[in-house]
Formats: sequence, C-alpha cells, structure tokens
Amino acid sequence: MMPLLCMVVTVLLAAALSYYVYNPMPDAIQEPWKLMAVDAAFRTGINLVREDAFSAFRGCKSPAGVVPGVKVSDITFAGVPVRVYEPPAGGEGHLRRGLLYLHGGGWAFGSGKMGAYDKVSRMISDELNTVVVSVEYRLFPEVLFPEPFLDCVAAAKHFLSPEVLDKYAIDPERVAVSGDSAGGNLAAAVAQEVATDDSVPVKFSVQALIYPVLQALDFNTPSYVQNRNMAILPRQVMVQFWLQYLGADISLQPQLIANNHSALQHSVLTPELRSRLDWTSLLSQKFKKSYKPVVAERDSHGLLKKIPGLLDARSSPLLAGPEVLAKCPRAYILTCEFDVLRDDGLMYARRLKDAGVAVTSDYYEDGFHGCLSFTSWPLDFDVGKRVLRNYMTWLQNNL
Repeated sequence: MMPLLCMVVTVLLAAALSYYVYNPMPDAIQEPWKLMAVDAAFRTGINLVREDAFSAFRGCKSPAGVVPGVKVSDITFAGVPVRVYEPPAGGEGHLRRGLLYLHGGGWAFGSGKMGAYDKVSRMISDELNTVVVSVEYRLFPEVLFPEPFLDCVAAAKHFLSPEVLDKYAIDPERVAVSGDSAGGNLAAAVAQEVATDDSVPVKFSVQALIYPVLQALDFNTPSYVQNRNMAILPRQVMVQFWLQYLGADISLQPQLIANNHSALQHSVLTPELRSRLDWTSLLSQKFKKSYKPVVAERDSHGLLKKIPGLLDARSSPLLAGPEVLAKCPRAYILTCEFDVLRDDGLMYARRLKDAGVAVTSDYYEDGFHGCLSFTSWPLDFDVGKRVLRNYMTWLQNNL
C-alpha cells in the first residue's frame, strides 16, 4: 500500500510541477523548456518578494577572478552606494571611457553586484578600457518614486563632476549612461535630467537603453497585447511593478490593464501629450500588425489623481517634450520581439530621431525580455550572447 501511495504522490507532484513550469512559447524561441524553467524561477521570486529568490533569476554571485585585472571597489557617490570597476593597469597617459550602469528588476529587485550584471560590468571594464559605475539605488518597498530616480541622478552628477572624472582618468567626452528594463527607464530619465540641467558642466555623450520601460499610460500597445502572457515579464507583472513604484494600490491593476487611467475624459491628457505615445503613428506597420488602440471613455476611479506619477516624465521618459529630447545624447535602444516593452523602446527611438538625435535601433526577432542576463551556462541562450556582444560592440564604436 505504501509503495503505491508514494507512486501516486510522486506522479501528482510531477504533474503539479509540470503544470507550474509549462508556459507555451513562440516558435522562434530557442530551447523553450529552458526558458520555461527560468520563468518558473522568476515567478517564484516575485511571489516570495525576496532578493535571494530573485538571484535565481539573475544568477548567483559571480565567482572571484572572472576578470582578474579589473579592480572592484564598493563605495558611495553622493551618499549612494555604487560598485566601481576599474580596468587593468596599463596605457598610462591615455584617458579612459566611463559608464554609469543602472540594473533592472522592476524597481523592486536586483543588484549590480549580482550574477550577469557583475559579469558584464567586468567584461566592459576590461575589454573596452572603461571605468564602470554600477549604482545600487534604493528599491521597493524601502522607497517609492521618485527616490530611485533621485538616487541615480545624485550618483550621475557626482560621477560627471570634473574632480571624479579626473580621479579615474576618464575622458569627459566619452561618458555613457546605460541600463536594462527598469534600469533602462532610469537611464533614459537620468539622461534627460542631465541634458537639461545647466548646472552640470559635463554631459553624457551616449545613452544605451536595453529593453527599457518608458511609459505607463498604454498597456495595450501591440507588444503588450501580443506578449501579455510571455515568460519573464507578462503584462500583469509589469503593471504590478508600476503600481508598486508609484505607490499605488495593487488592486488597481485591472483598471490599468484596461487603460481606464488614460480615458478620454481626462483633459490633462491633451492631444499633444497623447501623441507622444501614440503607437499608431510612431510604430511601423511591421509592429502595428492588425492590432487596434484600446481607449476608454471614462475613468470612474479617478486614477490620475490617485497616481499622479503616471504623468511625470521622470517616471515615464516617453512623455518628455521634443525640446527635452532634442538635448539628449545619441542613443542605442535594444528591443526584443517577445517583450511587452518592445514598443516602448521603438516609440522612444522614433521620437528621439524626430527630435534630431542620432539613434541606433537594435531589434531581435528571437529576443525575449531579460535575455542579456542569460549568457552563462546553464542559463545561456544564443540570443543573449548576441545581444551582449552587439551591445559591447556598439559601445566600442560609439563611446
């Protein structure tokens, strides 16, 4: 009797595990079962809301000596914790590149010291002769918007000060700001802030945004609808991240998914403001496909009053006016087909170009959100390796 009971329990557990892990993938995704397993680990981390669980998604701490010559220091910039990566000694007399990196994680998880982030920072420092500063901005629930943004601005201005650039022998004409996902959001917002702040004498020369989050007024763009159940970042999780970041009640999630917060009744959403994220005019037909805009007539919950951060360009860089975008540095914007955030990046690239900014758009038909983080065995994907190499090549040629 006991062996039979054990067998039944084993079968039921296996079935439950398979049900939890299984998530249908598009045909273009290579090694779909591996991505399903990664997605299951990520969902577990989201549910537990713990950094140690999230590390399973990002990877464990990088082993010491991945790039032996790189000097790593954990210090503070203007009171904000940062990790500084300095390239190996050599080439004295020549100024080096500088890069401020802002990690992703929905403004709630992650660390630049963990897994893939640490590995990439070491590689960039070593291969591109770059001083990389990875910012440990504060996260939810410790802080809400705009505190993470303010942390990043403070660290950026400190990094760009002539004294600090001189200390690290960095060429003031070759300093970048970069980030992925929520970090891409912060990088774009910081680039706008620095570009328009006359008190900052040294400006970023480039911004490199990796599948960035750029707006929260339309959760029914073609990519949000197409990828609403996609691994790693389904639409409901991205909306949850936004609500947490902006200090709003999670129970409002269905209202935002229905676009009730951008209803036509809101006079503050002028036609000019709406045009800044109008995907019907900003996206090419290739990405619009046969999707239709979702526009609500009325908002019975008063969402814009409850969540004023939705209209703040510091949280949603896509809402910035053309006069702000025109001052921004040239850009690299990476997007992936199987990512709810694809259209955010594509629309921002178009608006920057319209404002006269040079933009390189790097789009991956087989890419998915977070793929840059998956380049090392056993969580390695070919698209992740291509994304990383092309990102570094662009920095090599443009920074």
